[in-house]
Amino acid sequence: MKERLVVIGNGMAGVRTIEEIISRDPDRYEVTIIGKEAYPNYNRIMLSNVLQNKMTVEEIITNPIAWYTENHIQLINHDEAVGVDTENKIITTNSGQVVPFDKLLFATGSHPFLLPIPGVDKEGVVAFRTIDDTAAMLQAAAKYKKAVVIGGGLLGLEAAKGLYDQGMDVTVVHLAKWLMETQLDEKAGKLLQAELENQGLKFLLEHNTKEILGDTRVEGMRFSDGSEIATDLIVMSIGIRPAVELALEIGLTVNRGIVVNDYMETNLPDIYAVGECAEHNGICYGLVAPLFEQGKVLADKLTQQADIKPYQGSTTFTSLKVSGADLYSAGNVVNTEGLESIEAFDSSSKKYKKIFLKDGKIAGIVLYGDTEDGSRYYNMMKKGQSLDELQTIAVLQAIGEGAGTGDDVLSWDEDETVCGCNGVSKGDILRSIREKGLTSVAEVGKVTKAGTSCGKCKPQVQTLLEAELGDSVTAATGICGCTDLNRDQVVTQIYAKHLLSTKEVFETLGWKNKEGCPKCRPAVNFYLNVAWPKEHEDERESRVVNERMHANIQKDGTFSVIPRMRGGQTTPQQLLKLAQVAEKYNVPLVKVTGSQRIGLYGVKKADLPKIWEELDMVAAQAYGKVFRSVKTCVGKSFCRFGTQDTMGLGVKLEETFEYLDTPHKFKVGVSGCPRSCVESAVKDFGIIGVENGFQVMIGGNGGTELVEAKMLGTFETEAEVIELCGAMLQYYRETGVYGERTAPWVERMGFDNVKTVLLDTKKRVELWTALRESLEAKGQRDPWGPITKDVDLREKMYTIEKPEKVEVS
Repeated sequence: MKERLVVIGNGMAGVRTIEEIISRDPDRYEVTIIGKEAYPNYNRIMLSNVLQNKMTVEEIITNPIAWYTENHIQLINHDEAVGVDTENKIITTNSGQVVPFDKLLFATGSHPFLLPIPGVDKEGVVAFRTIDDTAAMLQAAAKYKKAVVIGGGLLGLEAAKGLYDQGMDVTVVHLAKWLMETQLDEKAGKLLQAELENQGLKFLLEHNTKEILGDTRVEGMRFSDGSEIATDLIVMSIGIRPAVELALEIGLTVNRGIVVNDYMETNLPDIYAVGECAEHNGICYGLVAPLFEQGKVLADKLTQQADIKPYQGSTTFTSLKVSGADLYSAGNVVNTEGLESIEAFDSSSKKYKKIFLKDGKIAGIVLYGDTEDGSRYYNMMKKGQSLDELQTIAVLQAIGEGAGTGDDVLSWDEDETVCGCNGVSKGDILRSIREKGLTSVAEVGKVTKAGTSCGKCKPQVQTLLEAELGDSVTAATGICGCTDLNRDQVVTQIYAKHLLSTKEVFETLGWKNKEGCPKCRPAVNFYLNVAWPKEHEDERESRVVNERMHANIQKDGTFSVIPRMRGGQTTPQQLLKLAQVAEKYNVPLVKVTGSQRIGLYGVKKADLPKIWEELDMVAAQAYGKVFRSVKTCVGKSFCRFGTQDTMGLGVKLEETFEYLDTPHKFKVGVSGCPRSCVESAVKDFGIIGVENGFQVMIGGNGGTELVEAKMLGTFETEAEVIELCGAMLQYYRETGVYGERTAPWVERMGFDNVKTVLLDTKKRVELWTALRESLEAKGQRDPWGPITKDVDLREKMYTIEKPEKVEVS
């Protein structure tokens, strides 16, 4: 019989240890994992991305339920382990389950620390540690306006930015003189504060919280100096404490954490500990990389590997997941008395580097504004590399001359770390590519874990793939956890096997989850629409919530109503109707949108059909991954600088491509002169009128990562521009990854390649013809026309009281 290995804790450290054991000897143990939370294993460090609307909860699940089943692991979740009988080797859970073991692994993690002050138990005081914590913060943000985050460390700042992105007025309260004082020196901390203030956050530094005010729910805070601040929500992010209560009860040696030796063994036989609950040489680690390094050592021990390297502690690093605030910190940057340092500060660009040295070697790293060299410095520090032969500082060099090799992973030694979060070296990645035939970043991540935590090393993984495989590398990543197939492989099989529905795709291509998931269902439905426009019947249930409801869902569960105004033009009659409806249904916000339309915001779901019926207007394509409204200036019709009829061209473009499905939203701007009042240079398809015709640019992006569009050329007639736009749309539809904007698409495909295709007369006509066939087959939809007339559909879709689940699209 197999030995029974039980893990108390379903978090990142314990499950990673099991993954390492399975990779070494998959049949050695009968594994049971006991988890306190109601979810399968997920990536806790990605919670800030969920809060900042960059990811969904589904996307941070590292190991779905299917993974436990496939690996014959019994998962007991939402049921905390409350007792351990070491003599009889059994564990008791909160629900009364009894679980026998031969070997036991404590991976209980940590508890968030809450200030022991009056009022800490009031409603509206939360930590930021779990999915449930994140959900509570999102619910509060939808209802309340003011938030305070206590703690200016890494997690506290990510929480603060997430709440601000949800529309809250956020103040960070911090006891120290500067932010992240254990990872940054004062100058970097002040630079970070200035950047976050520019982004909208507020700060109260050197403030000591003494009391939380309010009756049953928090209403404010009082500080030690007697001052107060009003707030509706308090998030405490001031540290963690190892979860050692159960370990203490059974006689394990505990200081701050469960004391372990170099092989993660405790003082009791057959009982081990890894992760935040473990203490090694007096240190409890709270970052991901050390936890995974411990898991590898223990996996070697439990599978009796021939050459077990003892755990010798970890060198850690930190980076912040807040857009625009690039920082990197590693090693010793706090206790630096007696250390030498190299410091460079460019006040014009707000770039700061400080390297602490001991005996001619790197001991600590602080980078702000330019973190490109972080991995290179980190590897030099880990290896103890001498700096004798390196230039320490250079000012006003030619661009590229003598520059650091932060991104030049090809020049690194194979033992240097590419993925610091998971401790994966360049050699690990290259060996996996060669031995296992990996062809994509997703496949490398699945095998080695590189890029599966913070994700910042994915470009370096891609570089190694391209260098190793050349043209054979798969640029597109896998669709989701339901399949190992990437976009190109799925689309190829859809054509080759003439698959006509998502169900056929899932069954024929061996989907692990036969029903698919919220990530792959919309993608496959889109690919089918493009492949078989005449044969595939669009599947409403496979679309994201905005497209199912034909309206944009807002953060509080209400919706927006945005009628069509082609080219941004409207009429007095439309304006009157909008005003009358907004008044009748108490619409809280009437706003001109960024695409020059008038939107009604805060509409209740049940009111949507009635409002559209009374407006008697067609909906704008403002809610889906489709060809969006065209933004125009008034052009030569009224502007004294205008050279072309921009409004007329904008209307023609909308009439031609309205409601066309695309991999992501597709935005167009038509400007009448080079002043470009509609920002044509940051549109997916930008048009600028000039005396001799129209300048056309493609691949622009005005979102969180600004990308300037690239010039395609100048064209004489509106007909050429419309045909060119249609050809680009079809090429994008045929080759784009679902969810991929045109900026990364152009970069992935290569601008020169895209330009060659679009300017080749024969290819352009073929694409344009294929697009017109698709438009004719699918038809241009007026989604609200049928709904307002179909009583059963209205009843089914818009009168259910249960709130819609928000899907980030």
